[in-house]
Amino acid sequence: MPAAVRFGVNYTPSEGWFHHWLDFDLDSVRADLDAIAALGLDHIRVFPLWPYFQPNRTLIRPRAVDQLVALADAAAERGLDVNVDGLQGHLSSFDFLPAWTRTWHRRNLFTDPDVTDGQAAYLRTLAAALADRPAFLGMTVGNEVNQFAAGPHPDPDRITPGEAERWLTRMLAACAEGAPGRLHLHASYDAAWYQDDQPFTPGHSARLGDLTAVHSWVFNGTAQRYGRTSVPTEHHAAYLVELSKAWADEPHRPVWLQEVGAPAPLVPAEHAAAFAEETLAHVLDCPDLWGVTWWCSHDVPRTLADFPALEYSLGLLTNDRRPKDIARVLAGAARRTPRAPAVRGTALVVPAAPGRRSRCAPGGDVFDAFFRLVADGARPTTVLDTRADDKDHLAARGITDVVTPDQVLPIPQGGTRSCTPPDAPS
Repeated sequence: MPAAVRFGVNYTPSEGWFHHWLDFDLDSVRADLDAIAALGLDHIRVFPLWPYFQPNRTLIRPRAVDQLVALADAAAERGLDVNVDGLQGHLSSFDFLPAWTRTWHRRNLFTDPDVTDGQAAYLRTLAAALADRPAFLGMTVGNEVNQFAAGPHPDPDRITPGEAERWLTRMLAACAEGAPGRLHLHASYDAAWYQDDQPFTPGHSARLGDLTAVHSWVFNGTAQRYGRTSVPTEHHAAYLVELSKAWADEPHRPVWLQEVGAPAPLVPAEHAAAFAEETLAHVLDCPDLWGVTWWCSHDVPRTLADFPALEYSLGLLTNDRRPKDIARVLAGAARRTPRAPAVRGTALVVPAAPGRRSRCAPGGDVFDAFFRLVADGARPTTVLDTRADDKDHLAARGITDVVTPDQVLPIPQGGTRSCTPPDAPS
């Protein structure tokens, strides 16, 4: 029997969203967790807001840390393991950075020695507080922290790829110092895979930390360009999982689909369950998948202002904790008997150079070639151009056929869904 894929959800509290840390109500949290556990999921990802927990560089609030531990204990009582994101950072279009890093105290988040000392102490403290909890999976350094390092952020803390790697290495070490032996990782949004000038690179994601995290959002141009029921939209999560493997040094490094959701109106509410069915079916056909964690548990309350419209309706559950159809889809997947996916023997060549990442993005030739292969019935993975002739590497991954984007037929030859943009000639 293959190892079961983990199924979980990113926990967004039903009352107060992540501002619940200001008025922490453990009874409300328990009720939320009851609703999550009832779906048959096995883990949650939790987001302490960094400025609320470390409002001063040398003050990590003990009461806030105790509340985080209480939440983790409540989850464990319901059979839910817990991953904790440390540096929040960025959530749902809002930045949460402590005052000691901004305006009159403006310092680079990734290179200033005082800031990085404070960050390391914070991550170490959270990890240590949870280290003896059996249900604690480990730390994620932060949520999509790479968005602070380049455009389109309006005020980026610019760094080089080398500086990004040094920062990640130090933060991961701080997590491991606090909680040795747990799974510690970092998480970037898809600019790490798609944006040429993004200093957080695919290699960082695929080689640093105990497993690779990918975040799949089809509002990145995929659904807009190809349509909501297209091959690229329904296979986007699987594509990111397989794309990440090109840069991994370990042939079977585990990959965590740490965020995936059905964003309206690109994925209308009435189509969300079907989108989830397709997304899960395809990503579960990826070998070495560690888990799937849906975004998110509960809808954002409509009483809260200024969120992008799509953020209010992403939950598996309503604000009064009722499951939606999309929740039933995830619950069904979690309860099915696992089946080991076959090895993917065909590999599409992708450029190793970080400055060529846009070829892998929506509209790029690598992106389009991958989905042409899928539409034609193939189950492709990816390999770096620098490894395409490395027989040992290919054999370790079970790759028997290597193709380049220019070798792939320009028009899908099979399947009922198109990977051609709706406005493109067919």
